[in-house]
Amino acid sequence: MFGDLFEEDYSSVSNYQYGKEKKLKTKALEPPAPREFTNLSGIRNQGGTCYLNSLLQTLHFTPEFREALFSLGPEELGSFEDKDKPDAKVRIIPLQLQRLFAQLLLLDQDAASTEDLTDSFGWTSNEEDFLDLTVAVKNVSGLEDALWTMYIEEEVFDCDNLYHCGTCDRLVKATKSAKLRKLPPFLTVSLLRFNFDFVKRERYKETSCYTFPVRINLKPFCEQSDSDDLEYVYDLFSVIIHKGGCYGGHYHVYIKDVDHLGNWQFQEEKSKPDVTLKDLQNEEEIDDDPLIILKAILLQEENNVIPVDQLGQKLLKKIGTSWNKKYRKQCGPLRKFLQLHSQIFLLSSDESTVSLLKNGSLQAESDFQRNDQHIFKTLTSESPGLNDRPSCSHWFDINDSKVQPIKEKDIERQFQGKESAYMLFYRKSQLQRPPEARANPRYGIPCHLLNEMDAANIELQTKRAEWDSTNSNLELRLHLGPHYHFFNGALHPVVSQAESVWDLTFDKRKTLGDLRQSIFQLLEFWEGDMVLSVAKFVPAGLHVYQMLDGDDLTLCELEIADGEDLFVWNGVEVGGIPIPTGSDCEPLLLHVLHLATSSEGGRCPRLVESPHVFPSNAEVGAVLTALAVPVGVLFISATDPAGEEDWVAIPEEDLKKTFREQGLRNQSSVLVQDSSDDNSSLLTQGKWFTGMNEISWLQVQNLCELESEEKQVKVSATVNTVVFDIRIKAIKELKLMKELAENSCLRPIDRNGKLLRPVPDSYTVKEAELKMGSSLGLCPGKAPTSSQLFLFFTVGSDVQPGTEMEIIVEETVSVRDCLKLMLEKSGLLGDTWHLRKMDWCYEAGEPLCEEDATLRELMICSGDTLLLIEGKLPPPGFLKVSVWWYQPGGPTGHWKSHPDQMHGTPSPGGVWRAASTQGAPGDLHGEVSLLYLGDLEISEDATVAELKSQAMTLSSSSERVVPSPAFLRAWTVEGRRPGRLLRVNRQPLKEYKLGRKTEICLEPLQKEENLGPQDVVLRTQMRLPGQRAYAPCVDLVWDTGRGWTTGSLRQRVAHFCSLPVEKIEIAKYFPEKFEWLPISSWNQHLTKRKKKKKQDNLQGAPYYLKDGDTIGIKNLLVEDDEDFGTAGDDLGRETQQQLALGKKSQEALRVQSGDLFSTAKMPGRPRAPEASLSIHVGSFR
Repeated sequence: MFGDLFEEDYSSVSNYQYGKEKKLKTKALEPPAPREFTNLSGIRNQGGTCYLNSLLQTLHFTPEFREALFSLGPEELGSFEDKDKPDAKVRIIPLQLQRLFAQLLLLDQDAASTEDLTDSFGWTSNEEDFLDLTVAVKNVSGLEDALWTMYIEEEVFDCDNLYHCGTCDRLVKATKSAKLRKLPPFLTVSLLRFNFDFVKRERYKETSCYTFPVRINLKPFCEQSDSDDLEYVYDLFSVIIHKGGCYGGHYHVYIKDVDHLGNWQFQEEKSKPDVTLKDLQNEEEIDDDPLIILKAILLQEENNVIPVDQLGQKLLKKIGTSWNKKYRKQCGPLRKFLQLHSQIFLLSSDESTVSLLKNGSLQAESDFQRNDQHIFKTLTSESPGLNDRPSCSHWFDINDSKVQPIKEKDIERQFQGKESAYMLFYRKSQLQRPPEARANPRYGIPCHLLNEMDAANIELQTKRAEWDSTNSNLELRLHLGPHYHFFNGALHPVVSQAESVWDLTFDKRKTLGDLRQSIFQLLEFWEGDMVLSVAKFVPAGLHVYQMLDGDDLTLCELEIADGEDLFVWNGVEVGGIPIPTGSDCEPLLLHVLHLATSSEGGRCPRLVESPHVFPSNAEVGAVLTALAVPVGVLFISATDPAGEEDWVAIPEEDLKKTFREQGLRNQSSVLVQDSSDDNSSLLTQGKWFTGMNEISWLQVQNLCELESEEKQVKVSATVNTVVFDIRIKAIKELKLMKELAENSCLRPIDRNGKLLRPVPDSYTVKEAELKMGSSLGLCPGKAPTSSQLFLFFTVGSDVQPGTEMEIIVEETVSVRDCLKLMLEKSGLLGDTWHLRKMDWCYEAGEPLCEEDATLRELMICSGDTLLLIEGKLPPPGFLKVSVWWYQPGGPTGHWKSHPDQMHGTPSPGGVWRAASTQGAPGDLHGEVSLLYLGDLEISEDATVAELKSQAMTLSSSSERVVPSPAFLRAWTVEGRRPGRLLRVNRQPLKEYKLGRKTEICLEPLQKEENLGPQDVVLRTQMRLPGQRAYAPCVDLVWDTGRGWTTGSLRQRVAHFCSLPVEKIEIAKYFPEKFEWLPISSWNQHLTKRKKKKKQDNLQGAPYYLKDGDTIGIKNLLVEDDEDFGTAGDDLGRETQQQLALGKKSQEALRVQSGDLFSTAKMPGRPRAPEASLSIHVGSFR
């Protein structure tokens, strides 16, 4: 079987092997990747070794050859250990081939290396065990046609061409033919694709159609015998394919997995509606072969004649790309190409026109191809025993290191074209494999190789584990600008952290431009410029630092760290409010202490503490402005040489310094004393007076409901005083009962008079974070132990100070049990409640979804406030979806809204009629009607089609007759408007990242729709001639599979409107601006000239095209002006200008009246006004 395989030059022996004292050859840093889902290994291309790789894979997938190779032991081949011995005879090539096949079978890597095998080559072979039939391709329809010509047709010698008989020594009539005498178990067929044109004196590749069957019966081509017919039946098991021309190209191989060693599964079935595989194949063939498309154009012309210039224009119109861009590099100029194919095209004498020769008829060629297809499909039915072939064969496309599963019918694509079959490998169908070899890659491998591969796999796993710790993937947290609002000096989520932050895993070796494009594709709803900025959480909230710039730089070069927070926004404002960025203006959360104000407006001898946020680059004097103190003295906390805290006064001239220059940081404390107070600290002779001696006390109030002579007392203390001592001293000075020593606790009092969590007796003043001069309440009841939590809770999200209830629970209690305890204490019934944690801004945070988790696991701490919110959370893995019915409105639409339904949550059947915030009355583009159907719970793993089906079971939807879910289009609801399109019916909901509570609207359709992943839905409107108005909207589905280019969209719109592409103009409508932006190749060309790296992509600036956008269409045959606007647009822009002027006037009046300083007064509740959150939210949609 091996011929002269063992005759070689031993000087080329490789020193490399797996096993003892040998190391696996991998990259210096990164180990080879594991096998992909096919569980098969490819072979790395060393450079020009693709043909060798294809042959080696074919031999590897020939089980009989593989097992014969493995059957050779040390007696026949020797061993690597003896290679340096002078008298030893070591067969290096088969040993290396054994090792390569063992790696392909067992080593967990995506591709093996052939470097050691190629280093050991050195034999020549004149004899092959696989019979190689060389068959012609030129002027032959297929393999059977070639075999028929070679072995069936007889050459007749008669008339003037008689045969000279050597026996009788005279000319006689005779016939000459050839037959196959003996068939091998494996048959190799070489297709003569490469020929030489003696007229043009150049080589060329035959790309015509050449069919070959998957199963073939060779009996008609063999000598007659009594053998069983099945002895002549062969199955195709390998096809080596060449892609390219006669001067270069690439080889890969289609291989049938006889032993089912691989995982033959398709990861994702992507289908497009009304498009078949044959259509896609034909389309690819037309694009790749200029001969076919040029002949097709000429056949459509009268007399098959056309000017050469018009031929180029017709080509551009047909395929969307010019000749120079697609074919010039490979085929040369168009006129030269026509001259080179003079057997098909005829140029006029002045080369101005071209015609199609009669022998170049495309119809004859298509009939010829259809005949070949018929031969391929009917071969098996005409051959005996072919119906016994298994119905499902496992085929793989092995392209060097890449392995992909394919279907048997995909072989038909290699019949013709620049990528076509070059060698065919058949095996006798009677060759049976042993059952134990099926799906068993270890079958037949020698023990020493098994042990070697097992050791190599362990080594690979170790290296991969080491690499994974320092891999190249980054975990990024994307904070979406439209989901945030600017409040209290920092950014905070509008709804919850979970819905505002998206996690993204990204390769740090890719560029910033790649990251931006990935985020852009992820956020289908995004419109406008997209800016990425590094953000960080500070105690005040989220703050934006430097803006990322340089799309050509990798994330490594930009020093993006793992777990980095990135803020995605337009780079200017959030919710209509400009956002300060950079480390200079980082917000600082300061604890400001000042004397409380009594009900009569005077000062109380009680210090209160309140949190305030200031930019780092603001002046320290801004503290006085925030507290409405005209003149005062500020003290900051400092540590003296003894290690104790002092209050140090800030000189008046230093009040103009910034917080950062003054050394203030987050959580720093500032004491404010009005200059009118008698005990104000002053500066004398340049020395700083410290307030430590004056404020080295804590004030304790009697809140035990027991009468005493004193309401409150001052207890002297230091930062190291124990809280227990302070409590006992307060009880004595208040002259209360000694029993309180065992059943009382101290609780800090905040600036609003609210009692905070009790302070453990074992803490010192410093450990309890108590500020000197602050107030404590002496309350009945023991402080919680170290294993207990003191929690506040209230019902609903509208928290009023002082209305919270209190509870002490074990930190190991579960969320479910904690909820029950709080419901019992508040006297509430039912199981439709859940808990949320309140943040420092007194806003409801994320729900506590894991009901079985303990409070400690969820990092709930003493003093936290939990909110009892009505409404049961969906189970883990489920979504709560509010469903709306969406009917695109119009001037005569019957969808109306009622005044009492414009605000709040509508009941089933309620209607929202949302118009653009600046919309003109009755503007067609600005109106959206949503009818509330109800809520449903659905699994995250459910598909969009299942969501539609369940939505139609809601009681409010029973009035609407929908034949099937395919007659519905699903959108997310964002700001009471359709947002993202859920386009793929089979896609799970969790891949859309909808959040645990989301809103969906369903749009009824007139016909069934099944959108593909690259289909975009646009609302087209034809402009009415002579009027500044448009016809009603008509949906257009645009396949963006060939790119989001202007030319592709214009061709689709022109075809949709049955108009020439040069006779239309289109524009996108921006309803928030009441503007139309024309979409033309000229605009894109200007963009390219200004910035060369800008691609012709309508997803980017300035169009930001997405689903649901309105496209205006103008017929230039009847109207050629440049105006796309309507009277409603003019009115809308005028209204916007009036609103802007009115807003500026109000701001000016407010500044003059001093109204801006009214906000400095302390509100009754520590929450900033939220009216500003509604400003320009719509600008992000």
